[in-house]
Amino acid sequence: MSERKVLNKYYPPDFDPSKIPRGKRPKNSQQVVRLMAPFSMRCNTCGEYIYKGKKFNARKETVEGEDYYGIRIFRFYIKCTLCSAEITFKTDPKNTDYLAEHGASRNFEPWREERMANEEDRLAKLEEEENNPMRALENRTVDSKREMEILDALQDIRARNARNERIDDQAIQDMLARRLEEEELEEDEEAKQRRLWDEEDQKEAERVFSKLETDGGGKVTLKRKADGDAPDIKSLLSESSRAILDTKSMQPPAAKKPKTALASSLGIKTAKRRPAPLAGPSKAS
Repeated sequence: MSERKVLNKYYPPDFDPSKIPRGKRPKNSQQVVRLMAPFSMRCNTCGEYIYKGKKFNARKETVEGEDYYGIRIFRFYIKCTLCSAEITFKTDPKNTDYLAEHGASRNFEPWREERMANEEDRLAKLEEEENNPMRALENRTVDSKREMEILDALQDIRARNARNERIDDQAIQDMLARRLEEEELEEDEEAKQRRLWDEEDQKEAERVFSKLETDGGGKVTLKRKADGDAPDIKSLLSESSRAILDTKSMQPPAAKKPKTALASSLGIKTAKRRPAPLAGPSKAS
């Protein structure tokens, strides 16, 4: 049994390829090809929308008398999916796109309009530079300046990336340790400065209160409040004041006067209520 797929074919010794008859095809014949819609379109006959990517069995032919710098232009025939109306479009080598030719209109595409506007601006700029040498010089200066800025920014990015690659774990730990030491030094300096300010305040307060005298002729005693603990009230008084408080605390408390009723003080006598008799069991007659 012979193989289904033959890789090597047998050619007899007297085989002559020139003797094989060749059929003649028409000059502009159409070929049936399988393709997808290159753009979204709307049928002019029924208004059906055909979206980009829809598959069709199309007929392809070469457009006679049209080319773009020797590049052939092809025309494709498809049918509407709803009304079977014929739709044609052809290639556009100039813009690397397709052109809707007959039977359908292409949907609006904002990015396509923007691209066309940019192309028109570029062509207008080139035409202006050809007619005005000074404008061409200014444009070249602006372009070179922009390129220099882009190169500088790129160089900065490369330098930063290289610096980040060189940093290792040990370098990061050393950097953190130095930062902690600097913070501790700053805290020590702040504490020292605060202590100096407190001493200056203490001296100023002693200087001011040393000029004052108490009722007994003594000097005012100034004591600093301990941090976090409230001082005793007696420790803030002078010796004479503390002695007076001690003598008052040693004396016995005064006897309290008995309270007199307001009615008796005004001479009003009140009658006492008698208790009601308790109800006992009644005797049967």
